Amino acid sequence: MNYRQTGKLFFVALCITAVFGCKGQTGTGAKEEKKSGPVLAEVNGSTITGSDFNKEVEALPPYLKPMAETVEGKKELLDTMVVRELILQQAKKDGIDKSQAVADKLEELKNRIIVEAFLKKKVEEQAKIGDAELQDFYNKNKEKFRTGEQVRASHILVKTEPEAQEILKQLKAGGNFEELAKKQSIDAAAAKGGDLGWFGKGSMLPEFENAVFGLKEGATSGIVQTKYGYHIIKLTGKRPAGVRPLDEVKEQIKAAILPEKQQEVFKKLKEDLKKGAKVTVKEDALKTLDGEKPADKSNAQPPAPDKK
Repeated sequence: MNYRQTGKLFFVALCITAVFGCKGQTGTGAKEEKKSGPVLAEVNGSTITGSDFNKEVEALPPYLKPMAETVEGKKELLDTMVVRELILQQAKKDGIDKSQAVADKLEELKNRIIVEAFLKKKVEEQAKIGDAELQDFYNKNKEKFRTGEQVRASHILVKTEPEAQEILKQLKAGGNFEELAKKQSIDAAAAKGGDLGWFGKGSMLPEFENAVFGLKEGATSGIVQTKYGYHIIKLTGKRPAGVRPLDEVKEQIKAAILPEKQQEVFKKLKEDLKKGAKVTVKEDALKTLDGEKPADKSNAQPPAPDKK
């Protein structure tokens, strides 16, 4: 059940992503004129602003973004940005930024980014999937899109039963489920109002599943306890078993077709680039990298004459 990764796992991943994988810059590494929004932190005279923070969130992998939108996640991300700024400042004091190793890495990274941007542009231009192609794939593979009964649900997850009771009380008094989920839920789906999307039987923990499949569409459950905590569940949709319509599976079809199309585009691109270039490959030199000696053709014996 994909309710929630542990906080420790999330924050370790978040720190790694923020320090090594994010495109945004803060503090010392940022251009001050591009900063905007409230100042969230000051680090030895450098500032981390709302725009800096938003860049970090945008650069996170999709699966981490909802977590970074929780109160706890925002605090941890900001702390990571502060630590990174401190590291940058100390590294500059130590002269690390002017070292040859850093210069070499920056040049290598620059070249990789240029190549990546070029390939991305070409692939996006030439690997588009049209409606006719989607329809054709769907018609030929309809059985792959057959599913059992499915439901769509949202939930609010809290740590203690008293918290769940208070939220349930607010809901009965007319409180908005989605807003309460965003403010109170500790689950990653909180940023989406608690929405868990569509799922079938066997996807969730038994206690959760028994509760949700027993609800009428639009109804809200009582308090449901699982190993993750205490849930309040709202059933937002139901659909019977059968073949899902094309509109619902378009993205799934694109994901199935796209890799092959991308490979075709890349293969053609390689061929086209080589056609207009002068390339000489030194295979003998390549062999020496593995300790092999190039063939000595000067001492090669001529082939023996055929015997008659």
